[in-house]
Amino acid sequence: MLPDTRAVSGVEVAGGPGEPVAARLRGKDLLGIAELTVGEIRLVLDTAEAMKEIAARPIKKVPALRGKTVINLFFEPSTRTRTSFEVAEKRLSADTLNIAASTSSVVKGETLADTALNLEAMSPDLMVVRHASSGACHFLSRICRAGIVNAGDGMHEHPTQALLDAFTIRGHKKRIEGLKIAIVGDLLHSRVLRSNVLLLTKLGADVWVSGPPTLIPPGIEQLGVRATTSVDEAVEGADVIMMLRIQLERMLGGYFPSLREYFTVFGMTAERVRRAKADVIIMHPGPMNRGVEIASEVADGRSSVILEQVSNGVAVRMAVLYLLAGGGEHETAA
Repeated sequence: MLPDTRAVSGVEVAGGPGEPVAARLRGKDLLGIAELTVGEIRLVLDTAEAMKEIAARPIKKVPALRGKTVINLFFEPSTRTRTSFEVAEKRLSADTLNIAASTSSVVKGETLADTALNLEAMSPDLMVVRHASSGACHFLSRICRAGIVNAGDGMHEHPTQALLDAFTIRGHKKRIEGLKIAIVGDLLHSRVLRSNVLLLTKLGADVWVSGPPTLIPPGIEQLGVRATTSVDEAVEGADVIMMLRIQLERMLGGYFPSLREYFTVFGMTAERVRRAKADVIIMHPGPMNRGVEIASEVADGRSSVILEQVSNGVAVRMAVLYLLAGGGEHETAA
């Protein structure tokens, strides 16, 4: 049976018979892909379709979260994710507050818990959190009444990045099940890898991962992926190539001889792209290190959807905020 579609607060969302028109994610938080069901993933992607339409309007704003307060609490540098969340919140008419660790009392020695609890005393509905420690968002979810949205925690997960990547893939390929998706780069330190592997395998993709043997997490095959140190093998016949940044700031030792050698052996060049399918799409979560993990001609080429990922990030984050903060919570299907 096809889902019902109705307009709620200026947004069209899907809901089955007898369900709230704006279906909700379970619980108050989005902590990781691991906690989401296949149905919830599809709900976010379907809702993002409606949110994307808002960006094409002359007035890019709907009152769906009017009266809701969202605090963006970032303890790590960010351009795309932080800006994307802020734009998403404003387009949904939420009241927003942006706090960076460098301008907060953290520099005076205040703990993460005290910072969060002091902010919660101001009665926000959601807190979007990025932190260098894996598990920080799970910790906050246990002590805060406000909903917590994980915007990246250490080397653990980055759920909204995986959701926007899936949204981008589905937009081009019309499906995810059965696609060969190659993820290449610094696998060991990447929270984007972990969230994408969890999401893409849940949706039935054939996921390959590739990088230097020193940057392939031990036992990663247990997550349902195929691991290889040969980039050529990974991208052979691929529908999607997803590049990952070399995270030098997280490396405490020498994982490969030099950046030049890394590019020679593992960098995505036009020659390597030709091994993939003719309609392959090239992705990168950013920021890119041109000439290290990806050549400029590939990053700027016709197969690249990197800037489209940024655009889709706003729609997906609007969907997440809408579904968590109770958009349409008083509306019910007839």
